[in-house]
Amino acid sequence: MTTAATRNAGLPLSGIRILDLTSVIMGPFATQMLAEYGADVVKLEPPEGDIMREMGPHLEPGMGPVYLNLNRGKRSVCLDLKQPASREVIARAAQASDVFVTNMRKKALAKLGLDWDTLRRHNPRLIYVFLAGFAEHGPDAGKPAYDDLIQGMVGLPGLVARAADGRPRYLPLNIADKTVGLYVVQTVLAALLQQRRAEEGQYIEVPMYETMASFMLSDHLGAATFAANDAAQAGNPRLLSAYRRPYRTVDGWICTIVYTDRHWESFMRLVGDGELWDRDARFRSMANRTKHIDAVYAYVESRLATRSTATWLQLLADADIPVAACPELGELIDSLENTERGVVHRYQDAEGRWYRGLSPTVRWTRTPLAAGAMAPRLGEHTDEVLREWMGVAAPL
Repeated sequence: MTTAATRNAGLPLSGIRILDLTSVIMGPFATQMLAEYGADVVKLEPPEGDIMREMGPHLEPGMGPVYLNLNRGKRSVCLDLKQPASREVIARAAQASDVFVTNMRKKALAKLGLDWDTLRRHNPRLIYVFLAGFAEHGPDAGKPAYDDLIQGMVGLPGLVARAADGRPRYLPLNIADKTVGLYVVQTVLAALLQQRRAEEGQYIEVPMYETMASFMLSDHLGAATFAANDAAQAGNPRLLSAYRRPYRTVDGWICTIVYTDRHWESFMRLVGDGELWDRDARFRSMANRTKHIDAVYAYVESRLATRSTATWLQLLADADIPVAACPELGELIDSLENTERGVVHRYQDAEGRWYRGLSPTVRWTRTPLAAGAMAPRLGEHTDEVLREWMGVAAPL
């Protein structure tokens, strides 16, 4: 019989069972990566399914693009956890799991018998990963959290305002969900290693707000790193410069970063300002450029406005200065699908309809990863998983 373990044979996490009781973005993003590494990830859903199933356009109900791109390679089990028989089945599934990941509220988990204290009594080796909006020991414990809220609370809109037009804006991607999701992945991997050393599991909390704040401040603690300074002195001048942006050319836009001393000398001689390089100390060291960052970026902007994008792409590349065009979304997708990069691929569903999907980008030499199977339909694998994991039929 073909099982998840045999299908994923040879992959790094083959044989690892993960019970995924998460929804929306952060949790599903993390468990999808673990599925790509070969884990048997079972997505547990209520009868109405993950709310992300209905977000965006779709070719069939419950299979929208957000859901499809967060749940590849998983199996779906649909159970009504309001029913005692279903709760008993899930408790047994947790006993058969290596990892349990959830972002449900603690009160709901306790009511369902899926809290840490209950599950560890039946499975001492279980790694229980609780995805919290806010740390349990903090003043906001138990409150809900979403990407926009967390972006705002860690100050990202304010940083964008300082660096752009003065108006606070969210970043146009789910940066908090995805960033903290990566922390979840590395946490699970480390916990699996510890589980094998100690032969026991543990409870792990990953708080979204505190984790994202730490991630952001690794760039922007700045002068506030030194405790004698006021916290208001935080911030990375280069990252907050209003001139740190794509540069306008005669016919479009270009991305380049003139960064090292060698880059700067090459650039300034290329544009005919070799004498300025020789005499103007603002350009001559990283420390001086950071001190005068707005003037330095404005200088580059003024020079790049004089020629075409194609000309600058060639000239800067020839000078070994990092440079690239600024594609629109459609151009980006085409470039990733139609080249050997292989980031975007096409696949068919059982009805022959075509989709675009994303492939793993990390290359392994001995155990290469492959794009996971299409995200599952709601409850597609309920009977299969319950037979395979527990040898039982689904409750009526």
